[in-house]
Amino acid sequence: MKTYFTHLRCSQCSREFSPRSIQTVCPDCNKTLLAEYDLAAAKGGLSREEIAKRPGDLWRYRELLPVFEEKNIVTLGEGWTPLLKTPRLGAELKLSNLYVKEEGYNPTGSFKARGLALAVSKAKELGIREAAMPSAGNAGGALAAYAAQAGIVAHVFVPKDTPVVNIREVSVYGGRVVLVDGVISDAAKAMNEGRAGTSWFDMSTMKEPYRLEGKKTMGYEIAEQFAWELPDVIFYPTGGGTGLIGMWKAFREMEALGWISGKRPRMVCVQSSGCAPVVRAFGQGKTETQFWENAKTAASGLRVPKPFADTLILEALYESSGIAVAVPDAEIIADIRLAARTEGLFLSPEGAATVTAARELSRSGFLKPADSVLLFNTGSGYKYFELFPGP
Repeated sequence: MKTYFTHLRCSQCSREFSPRSIQTVCPDCNKTLLAEYDLAAAKGGLSREEIAKRPGDLWRYRELLPVFEEKNIVTLGEGWTPLLKTPRLGAELKLSNLYVKEEGYNPTGSFKARGLALAVSKAKELGIREAAMPSAGNAGGALAAYAAQAGIVAHVFVPKDTPVVNIREVSVYGGRVVLVDGVISDAAKAMNEGRAGTSWFDMSTMKEPYRLEGKKTMGYEIAEQFAWELPDVIFYPTGGGTGLIGMWKAFREMEALGWISGKRPRMVCVQSSGCAPVVRAFGQGKTETQFWENAKTAASGLRVPKPFADTLILEALYESSGIAVAVPDAEIIADIRLAARTEGLFLSPEGAATVTAARELSRSGFLKPADSVLLFNTGSGYKYFELFPGP
């Protein structure tokens, strides 16, 4: 299996690290490591036309992913999710070119399958036998599923009030669940205590280099699905922010490959008003967030009081002339129903938050009626039935 993966680079100090040994964060500055590729060689050896002939999954971009040997790929058919034009929903928001990227079609029902497919594949390649993570919901189930196929033991620490489907699916896949009082930061603390003195590998968001590589394939996919002309604006529900950071990385790589040109999309970070550390930091012009106290939202994936890679999230927003928006839970729940009624799409609350945000930015003038606007639904609404009791 050919890959142009060459090394890991610290996102802050640029120190380089070996791609053939287990890595976590930079030991010098405790920041995220990024996978780097020989893009000059890839430009001469890989084409968009070749990619187009391949099966519809994220491994169609395998030369730009960090797995060296094909035997180590762990896959459940993730990626190449539908890009849907949504004219009736667009009419409600006064946007004539509105699209939804439906990530709920992924294995385990969310975009988390992308990141964990890569993280677990690389863990298998590096000989890791047990992995642990704190999860606000969907990531834990994805880790358990891919770990099961790889023969890796998964330890998942989740807040007790995580949606019940997310908790139960971890157990069904054979993962070991620990319920924790509090939010994901409390789950992370419990995980670190639990893995002390063990060989468990920490797969927390942005604390290992490879989940990001799975998420970046969303950027490659939308470029290909939009015929290599990126949309004007991308709305992304942001908890840990891996997807937003990953797409921004993908755009940089595709520009170096000569696959896209012109202006990149404006990136919109969407959070709940009950937990909006990025929105607050962006509004203050800062480059890092402060911990959000008493975080509370029905959109469990957005309940991340302080993203580990906050600097990279904010960097993408500033570089893209984007914005960060917080929306209330009541409107999020209403917009789940709106999308279902107008387009037959059962969005997760995280995905519905992008609908709420798009309405707000359409009214404010940040969006023009003819802008090409892409909303990310990061997971299936079927995992959140407890939000809709009764007939």
